[in-house]
Amino acid sequence: MIVKSMEDSSSPSTSSRSSLVRRSAKFIAGSSSEVTINHSAVGKLAHLLADRYNKHDMSPECWKNHELHPKTADASAVDWIFVIDSVNFSFWSEVEDPEAPDRFMLEYKNKLWTGYWSCCAAVNRALDEGIPLLNADYLVQIDDEHVRYIFRTTKGVMPMLAERTRNLREVGRILKEKYEGSFTNCVTKSQNSSQTLIQSILTDFPCFRDEGIYKNERVAFYKRAQILVADIWACFEGKGLGTFHDIDQLTIFADYRIPQVLNYFGLTTYSQDLQRKLNENCMFKYGSDDEIQIRGCAIHACELLVQELNRLLENQTIPSHVNAIMLDFYLWDYVQLHEEDIRKTPYHKVRCIYY
Repeated sequence: MIVKSMEDSSSPSTSSRSSLVRRSAKFIAGSSSEVTINHSAVGKLAHLLADRYNKHDMSPECWKNHELHPKTADASAVDWIFVIDSVNFSFWSEVEDPEAPDRFMLEYKNKLWTGYWSCCAAVNRALDEGIPLLNADYLVQIDDEHVRYIFRTTKGVMPMLAERTRNLREVGRILKEKYEGSFTNCVTKSQNSSQTLIQSILTDFPCFRDEGIYKNERVAFYKRAQILVADIWACFEGKGLGTFHDIDQLTIFADYRIPQVLNYFGLTTYSQDLQRKLNENCMFKYGSDDEIQIRGCAIHACELLVQELNRLLENQTIPSHVNAIMLDFYLWDYVQLHEEDIRKTPYHKVRCIYY
């Protein structure tokens, strides 16, 4: 099989990595047989989101309002974000019911945390205990036993601990070799360009290279690389180390929750066969056609949504503007706030290190 390569993620290029994600998504959506984007629903949701934006529910500041996120924008916060996003994948439980005994949960400061928040809680707990988890010298020698301890749970077990160990060791080694032990040096070298930073991440840190093959074309998603940059931007509120003149180039971050909420709102419709697989709780393979179509169509649907939302906001008395990051953060938070209702909409389940 001959694979047409849009570009090689590990090689320097003048092309925007986020543009490659955008082109990949448009290509996937244009040839998808299992997922359909409902254009009429785009306008309906855009009006709803415009109202939420005007009520200040959609802004970069929302990131810092989360209890477990860093409150001080400094070099330590950058390294915290980098460690978190190095292991920011596969937090879904086999059992969704929070009362189920097998759903993994982690206790921190007298609260139980699940999903992504369990990762944040585990890292914060480790730092409270004096474990130097932001230190590259520690990361490069971390082993499975230490990772099991750091991510220990009150009930259930966090999945893919061995893969989290490998990622932490990999990023620790590369930080020592290329960035004097701190990801802040990588950020500084990007010269305020989100795309230069994403390229550096993809070139130097293999565990962030989120790509696949679809219809003989190499397609890109780069979920963790893009959200790493977005988290830094949000933490610093677009200032200091979080200043990126091209931040609006980023797309949404295609995980399993964003496609779920888009399907919940009716922006996407699945074929009868794909819906059956979702209803039957089937496991999907990373890089399979079904999985690629779900993620690619989610990105393209959100591109259309951002365009329509900005059209509405720019025609207001006081013109406003949103980017894909703000949309993604809002939709992801919406899932957390309406979990019981949205749980009725099944999501695609994949075990991989990319999301």
